[in-house]
Amino acid sequence: MKGWIVYIVRCGDCSFYTGVTNDLAARVAAHNAGRGARYTRSRRPVRLVWCERRRDRRAALRREAEIKSWSRAEKIRRCGLEGRISR
Repeated sequence: MKGWIVYIVRCGDCSFYTGVTNDLAARVAAHNAGRGARYTRSRRPVRLVWCERRRDRRAALRREAEIKSWSRAEKIRRCGLEGRISR
């Protein structure tokens, strides 16, 4: 299935990273191998906690920008992590 995916990973330090990709498994593996975003390189391991498919890259980037504006508490709530992670 073609398309782009917006995702949130939880880093080893309990922070969140939001990104877009067209190959989710490869991207998460790259983050964990230290070949992903600079932000996640020093915060490994990362664990996928949320993702959603978008029809094209433009729509995925718009959604990524929207998600990045969410507060930490909102990300925790939307990812279903309430009670499992500190705020």
